[in-house]
Amino acid sequence: MLLVDGEPALSSAAGAASRAGAIGMELVAALAGHPGLRDAADRLKAAPETRISAGQEGAPRHVYVFQREYATVDPARVEFVGTDEATTCIGVVIRNNRTGMTSVSHMDFPKIVEGGLRQMLELLGDDNAPFDVHLIGGFSDASTKVVRSSGKKHIKQEGYSYPLCCKIVEVLHKSQQQFHLRTFCVLENNTATDSLGNALPVIGGFVVQTSSGVVTPASFDMNSRCPDEVVRRIRVSVCSYDPTWQGRLLETYDTQCDVFQIAPACWMPDWADIASSLNQLSDSEVLMQCSTSPAAEPPHFVENERRIWKYLINNPDWEETFPKHKPRVFHRTNDGSWSRYS
Repeated sequence: MLLVDGEPALSSAAGAASRAGAIGMELVAALAGHPGLRDAADRLKAAPETRISAGQEGAPRHVYVFQREYATVDPARVEFVGTDEATTCIGVVIRNNRTGMTSVSHMDFPKIVEGGLRQMLELLGDDNAPFDVHLIGGFSDASTKVVRSSGKKHIKQEGYSYPLCCKIVEVLHKSQQQFHLRTFCVLENNTATDSLGNALPVIGGFVVQTSSGVVTPASFDMNSRCPDEVVRRIRVSVCSYDPTWQGRLLETYDTQCDVFQIAPACWMPDWADIASSLNQLSDSEVLMQCSTSPAAEPPHFVENERRIWKYLINNPDWEETFPKHKPRVFHRTNDGSWSRYS
């Protein structure tokens, strides 16, 4: 059950009257207009951004989550957990208020929501504990396109954030667990417009302070999106072809041991040729062909895509990246950085 200020986000009568698939839409409409949630979103957007850097003396221990990944962290081991680079994706935070155990995911597609939320809840502990939820990211990305058929023009609304958000709130609301929604900074509550009239997300990244549960806007430098940044980015692409990960979020972080285990991911040898071809595109062509929101991507988006392609060009055989089909394991060092174990 999804609760706002201790009350159901949608009355049982309204939920029962809803036709199949409409509950999510009704919830989004109700939550987007809730005064308390709008105020909370405004406070979050006005909060100073936390900049996470790695390798500096005294840097807090953190865990970074890439697109389609999740991590559940113990506050005794990790000070911050978060993600960034979200445009049409939505970040989900679920925190056990009794233990401080915190799970963060970077959701990118409605079909992974149900299974992904189950994964997030597995290590959070007591089902009767009060769970706080924060939903951050996505924006009003519906674009108008002219579709011609039978000699007539039709206006078609397209968007990625809205169906994803509808699915998330619907699954949370249908659960037996009680989820207290504290932040709903998504869709229209997370949209700004640039000088050219393009819609943009206000917040594309955040961190959770595990000891307090405080959520702030955040950005991560390249060294802090570790370990195994490029390989993990590649896994986001290849997992779509791997039945092992269908309907599930990618697992990388071992909560009990505070280590990263990057499970093997395979790619076909011809991916090197495809990567070489893509790498010939201009920056603007890369944005148009490789992004769901070309006008909203951060400045380093194209650079990241090119680093992925160069890795695939130089490593066409996935078994060289994952010898003997074993995971790549990284242990945290005393200074908080990561060291490859296998």
